[in-house]
Amino acid sequence: MKKIFLPIFLLSTFLVSVLSGNSQGTDTSWKRIYRPSATRINDLVHTKLDVRFDYDKAWMYGKAWITLHPHFYQTDSLTLDAKGMKINEISLIKGKSKIPLKYSYDDTMQLKITLDKTYKSGENYTIYLDYISKPNDLKIAGSAAITGAKGLYFIDPKGEDPDKPTQIWTQGETEANSAWFPTIDKPNQKTTEEIYMTVPSKYVTLSNGLLISQKKNPNGTRTDYWKMDLPHSPYLFFMGVGDYVIVKDKYKKLPVNYYVEKQYSPVAKKIFGETPAMIGIYEKLLRVPFAWPKYDQIVGKDYVSGAMENTTATLHQESAYQNARELVDGNKWEDVIAHELFHQWFGDLVTVESWSNITLSESFADYGETLWFEYRYGKDEGDEHIEEDRQVYLSSTGSEIKNLVRFHYRDKEDVFDRISYQKGGAILHMLRNYVGDSAFFKSLNLYLNKYKFKNAEAQQLRLAFEEVTGQDLNWFWNQWYYGNGQPDLTINYGYENGKAIVIIEQTQTNTGLFKLPLAIDVYSKGANKTRYNVWVQNKADTFYFPSAEKPSLINVDAEKVLLARKTDNKPAEEFIQQFRFAGSYMDRKEALDYFAKNNKSELANGLSDKYHGLRLYTLEAIDKNKSYSVPSILTAIEEMAQKDPNKKVQAMALEILAKTGDRKYEPLFKKYVNDSSYSVSGQALEGLIMLDQGQAYPLAKQYSNDAKGKLGEVVAEVILKNGSEEDFGFLLQHLKQSQLSQAKIREAIVFSAYLAEVKNTANVKKGVDAIMDFRSNLPGYLIKNIDPAFKQIFDKISAAKRTEGNSELANYIDGLIQ
Repeated sequence: MKKIFLPIFLLSTFLVSVLSGNSQGTDTSWKRIYRPSATRINDLVHTKLDVRFDYDKAWMYGKAWITLHPHFYQTDSLTLDAKGMKINEISLIKGKSKIPLKYSYDDTMQLKITLDKTYKSGENYTIYLDYISKPNDLKIAGSAAITGAKGLYFIDPKGEDPDKPTQIWTQGETEANSAWFPTIDKPNQKTTEEIYMTVPSKYVTLSNGLLISQKKNPNGTRTDYWKMDLPHSPYLFFMGVGDYVIVKDKYKKLPVNYYVEKQYSPVAKKIFGETPAMIGIYEKLLRVPFAWPKYDQIVGKDYVSGAMENTTATLHQESAYQNARELVDGNKWEDVIAHELFHQWFGDLVTVESWSNITLSESFADYGETLWFEYRYGKDEGDEHIEEDRQVYLSSTGSEIKNLVRFHYRDKEDVFDRISYQKGGAILHMLRNYVGDSAFFKSLNLYLNKYKFKNAEAQQLRLAFEEVTGQDLNWFWNQWYYGNGQPDLTINYGYENGKAIVIIEQTQTNTGLFKLPLAIDVYSKGANKTRYNVWVQNKADTFYFPSAEKPSLINVDAEKVLLARKTDNKPAEEFIQQFRFAGSYMDRKEALDYFAKNNKSELANGLSDKYHGLRLYTLEAIDKNKSYSVPSILTAIEEMAQKDPNKKVQAMALEILAKTGDRKYEPLFKKYVNDSSYSVSGQALEGLIMLDQGQAYPLAKQYSNDAKGKLGEVVAEVILKNGSEEDFGFLLQHLKQSQLSQAKIREAIVFSAYLAEVKNTANVKKGVDAIMDFRSNLPGYLIKNIDPAFKQIFDKISAAKRTEGNSELANYIDGLIQ
């Protein structure tokens, strides 16, 4: 599962504070409840399903044949998870006969079934169930990570919305698949699977494993038979149905296909086409072949999370869709694609024993993103990605008091957070650095091979690392996996009597002392350095290093892997040396951070950095402190606006030039306003508008036919301020197509104000419905904070319509508010 965090949607400071808030509420009784792995009384062996769909009712008619056996102790009963179903029949299969069984249905959540006899360990039996799944009648709340929990989703099933395709898709994590098939819905269960899906012939289907056969039926439907011969957990079962184009690809002989809506078929390989290369890199690093018979990816409309790693069939939200111009700026969904693919090893092949151990799934998938960027694009790209992880965690409030492996939580959904994702990824990065690449990947190989098609907990990962390295690693697991927080370090320096002195003090107050292996590089005469490996483990540690003269630079945490808040009190000249000679992405970034606050003239060095990410970072720092007024810096920015090979860097340079208000840049803006990049085009258009506000509306209208990304933001903002009723179509469509961001939330609120001026009743209804649709797809923790603003605006629309005499429309809006 890819939960959408800052790196994907780049939310505003407001949203950061919301995202990092404590979703646990005021009730703390959960802190006393230990969350064990589910007790295994019966084990799933095989699951066979036969399903068909009622699009008018949004129901699914299902038949299930479930083969099980007692795990160890003999038993005469079975409990199945079956949420919100109508049960027509439960029987035991004996040869060709069915023996009816007695059962009770516990609050429409669990079936308590009495078997025909007492079964012994390993003795198989098969249960048959005839049932109806009614997902829209199921009242189960979602979570911050997954905003719905009804398992089975019918999207515009009657075809009433011209802007939505008719689709069906499922979402199982954490325990929601039992809303569409009876099962033991726990991650420590594994079962093989086969499923017959009967659908209208015009639609294609997707499920786990391989498509074995397709049968046309006389009534205009078709039955597709999918089969998965390898065991996997129930939450990883998947069904997808819709009017998709299948774009075929492959890795060696492995089928790798992309299920997309027709208009995106020409760019499907530009969006997902790195997948075969990703499989190749992961196989090479792990030395564990891709275990499954194929790998498909599908995009679901109105999907309730970021993406989900269903075995062989990953489901992505529609944010994955990008047109050719958007892709010019870079594939914003590439990290998600890598994340879900890495889950096919970590999460699907080896599955967590309990949700408390979700780090074995999500931390690895998170770190899989870093590995992809590093091995595909270079170390700077990988280092930037893991630094984003560190900052997402360090910027959050309350995260420091949660363990990575969490046996106490209010709800299982709460473990899908910045600890399990970003902090966990950063911890793996530290572990890799400590044991070395060879030992790290060999340990992962051992872990995957030892527990493939099984379940594991974090201690078993530790044992794999200990077996490979020969070291006792309890100290690492105890402080990083079973402890919380991070070190806060203050670093000071000295030099006397031919010795360089480094004093490192741990200043954190919310946790105990950390044991930290650190590399310290002592430089003399440019790039000449001597490395010292030390351990920080006391409240204050002082280290002495022989040096004939005062070092030109002392670089603490020289590998820049430590997850910590650091106050590094080295002097300015050492940061200058660090930028020039230390070399890594983080060395240069730390120096640029210092220059931005203390030495603005040196900040300009980042404009010519070899890595586009640091050039962009430098431009943003220059923009923030307005140091572009320095002539030499402005000259460099002018050149970047014309020649930088990276479109995001070029766009940022244009944005800065626009803020100068200098008309000499008008030809430059005119040159790039038609650029293939939405970012470059949007910043150029903004530059033209800032030079001539009177032309803002005509210019916005001129570029409104193809306006997404930054260009779409600029156009929509102008039209919202200056537009008329005839602009309603564009504004509505832009709001629907925009992705969750600061800009979209602001646009939705401004659009609400615009609706107060719209006279066409049908359009106002469409507008407020679109806002409510947008609201309903927000995570609950955002809705709570944003609703007061929406209510205030809706009240104004209602009042305006009532003043116009349109009480029917006002009542409709009041109903939405309620």
